[in-house]
Amino acid sequence: MAAAEQTLHEPLRAPAEEFTRSIGNDASRRVLRFVGAFRAAIAATVLVIALGFPVTPILGTRDPALFLSTSAVYCGFALLILAWQWPRPLILPRIALFALAADILAVTLLMHASGGIRSGIGSLLVVFVGAASLTLRGRQAFFGAAVAALAVLAEQAFSVLERSSPTGEFLAAGVLGAIIFMIASAAYPLARRLEESEALARQRGIDLANLAQLNEYIIQNLRESIVVVDEANRIRLINQSAAEHAGIRTREPGQDLARLAPHLSRMLADWRRQGNPLLQPPSFLSADGTTRINAYLAPLGGREDGPVLMFLEDASLLAQKVQQTKLAALGRLSASIAHEIRNPVGALSHASQLLEESPGLSPDDRRLIDIIQTNSRRVSEIVENVLQLSRRESSRPELIYLASWTREFAAEFSSTLELYEGQVTVVAAEDVEVRMDPGHLRQVVWNLCENAVKYASVNGGIAVEIGYGRLPGSRRPYLEVADSGPGIPEELREQVFEPFATGRSGGTGLGLFISRELCECNRAALIHEPRQNRGKGGGGSIFRIVFADPGRWEG
Repeated sequence: MAAAEQTLHEPLRAPAEEFTRSIGNDASRRVLRFVGAFRAAIAATVLVIALGFPVTPILGTRDPALFLSTSAVYCGFALLILAWQWPRPLILPRIALFALAADILAVTLLMHASGGIRSGIGSLLVVFVGAASLTLRGRQAFFGAAVAALAVLAEQAFSVLERSSPTGEFLAAGVLGAIIFMIASAAYPLARRLEESEALARQRGIDLANLAQLNEYIIQNLRESIVVVDEANRIRLINQSAAEHAGIRTREPGQDLARLAPHLSRMLADWRRQGNPLLQPPSFLSADGTTRINAYLAPLGGREDGPVLMFLEDASLLAQKVQQTKLAALGRLSASIAHEIRNPVGALSHASQLLEESPGLSPDDRRLIDIIQTNSRRVSEIVENVLQLSRRESSRPELIYLASWTREFAAEFSSTLELYEGQVTVVAAEDVEVRMDPGHLRQVVWNLCENAVKYASVNGGIAVEIGYGRLPGSRRPYLEVADSGPGIPEELREQVFEPFATGRSGGTGLGLFISRELCECNRAALIHEPRQNRGKGGGGSIFRIVFADPGRWEG
């Protein structure tokens, strides 16, 4: 953008110092090259005539020696100026004036050596003066025309003094001078209009270039991620955020989408095959494995098999907005819960305990008391979780080495829940260090492992794996908990982290929501993935904590 802004401030018109100004418009360059080629062709032709007819000359009848020498010098000058001008896009006006003066002198001498105005050679001055008027400015063009007209009249006067030309030819010389002035007068406004048109075209080009750069800047800095592919699945446009989400390292247009992002290519192929432009493809994990990405596809031109515009949206941004709304509602609700629900539930629980101590209770009565106590505990647990959300303290991150931490945690968890040896295993990998509040990390992993035990027991065997390491590509550290349970149904995967969303009878639906909130306040992400044919039992779920990038830790 800086380059474009600088271009906009460049002057489109020439400075006042014409003799130090360079001619730079396209019309001037084309005219100068044409005149240079024309000059060289005329000079070479005249020299060939002078050398080819030395005895009975066609031209140069009055003074063959002057005609030959002038032709030779003029031919050398024409070739020299042509060789100098042709490769250069700019030329100084003083050079153009010098070349015009040489043309006037050479044509005047050739005209005199060939018999004066009647030879017709003087008409070449019309071409040279007219061409110079297209490249020179104002007074320079008319000055050149005046010099050419005076040279014609001077040659005629000199011929009359030599008695080699009749006085009646002054009229022809005057007419030729007038024609030269007319050509200069007509060429000057034409040159100005050409210059203004080219200046306007240059300004439009600058405006278009600035607009293109502005569009590129806006697209590259959009919060939304955009990818445009053509009918052959070649990338035509991609911004920085989309490249990061898709794991594409180059943004050069024309690259094959299937080679750079196979998952996007497969998703696009499925969308084209279904032929429904309103169908939203399933979400997918970003290249760094930290967020889920929602894709929205729109055909360009109204055809699904043509170019397609792809919007890649970070699902966490939308989820954060929804969560903020829900948290605000939960915050207001928690104050009422503390007074309106907690105290009556406590009274019910206390009354059931006193009633349980009464003698002579029948088995049916005791079963009813158990139901009251169980549901009272469940309601108390819901209230406590909601209150925990409202009074959650800020995190105090510390440096934690996962190798030793996971071993100690697995031993404590197995001992507390009285699990058998081997039911909770740690998948050893390279030791990694993370930065997180130890209390928050223990609460999150404990909740994940506790859920894994509860759901795995449904299948008749408990097998919980705790693994850690670094993600390929981004090298961000992670810790994951995998179970061998039935897994989360596909229709519930999008809502698994929402408040009160649970697939288990008797669950509160707040454990995973609180766990993700604790991760986010420590700049970490909690991701769910279905577990397929991995480890013991196969199937189940994987909950992965992706910690903050170690390269961006704050002291």
